[in-house]
Amino acid sequence: MLRALLALLLLATPAAAAELKLATWNIAWLTARPPGDPGLPQDVPRRAREDLDRLRAYADRLAADVIALQEVDGPEAAALVLDPARWRFFFPAEQDVQRAAVAVRRGLPAAQNPDLASLDLHPGARFSLRRGVDVTVGEGASRLRILSLHLNAGCREPDDRGRACESIAEQATILAGWIEARRASGEAFALAGDFNRRFDRDPVILPALERAAPLTRATAGRSNPCWGGRPFIDHILLGGPARDWLAENSLRVMVYAERGPEWRARLSDHCPVSVVLNIP
Repeated sequence: MLRALLALLLLATPAAAAELKLATWNIAWLTARPPGDPGLPQDVPRRAREDLDRLRAYADRLAADVIALQEVDGPEAAALVLDPARWRFFFPAEQDVQRAAVAVRRGLPAAQNPDLASLDLHPGARFSLRRGVDVTVGEGASRLRILSLHLNAGCREPDDRGRACESIAEQATILAGWIEARRASGEAFALAGDFNRRFDRDPVILPALERAAPLTRATAGRSNPCWGGRPFIDHILLGGPARDWLAENSLRVMVYAERGPEWRARLSDHCPVSVVLNIP
């Protein structure tokens, strides 16, 4: 009788939500290539072993489950900061030095979907734009579709004009198509990365994305304390069921302890940005 009662209680108790910490981190020209490599601009700063040790310590402190990476030159470069024994890396099918990627903690189910290759508007150029990396994390109703991206630079402000703004507007149209597909399929999804765009007064790019589907922007109304404070250009956007998964007040920016201006090149000019999702 007691066993039967316990079984009924267990069936009546809702399963606890699983926490997933999602981060985005542009690590600024992270590469394992030697100085003078023709694929690198001449002014790319070189990191010493001490710098990589510091980045590894920050990655451990971040304690994320999934990281949308930007400006990482393939799995070998990612392994300089993230231990491959603990992480799986998903990179696009391109050989650019500055690549977007997704790192998923081992033990968490994950599968890579086709790249959002059309985000690279100039695939034949020496320094082309970046593809989006599309990875599904989790299983069943708890699946989350994540797109790691790094959009074109040079059009951060609402009043900016010029070719860079035309390019990022074109990329926004491509992203809107990806969002519409996720909405049509009823998927939980996230876009995470370096949008190179300040969204709080944005009259063009963010509205184009929000017309494709309702979105929750974790950075809305906040300023980024990274390197003394500035508006966010690194964002995490949630759509579909994932909008209800965002843990209240979970947005965090991991600010580096190092303060001198030289550390922006030795570490990164971007700080990791993260949120916690409570996934049913």
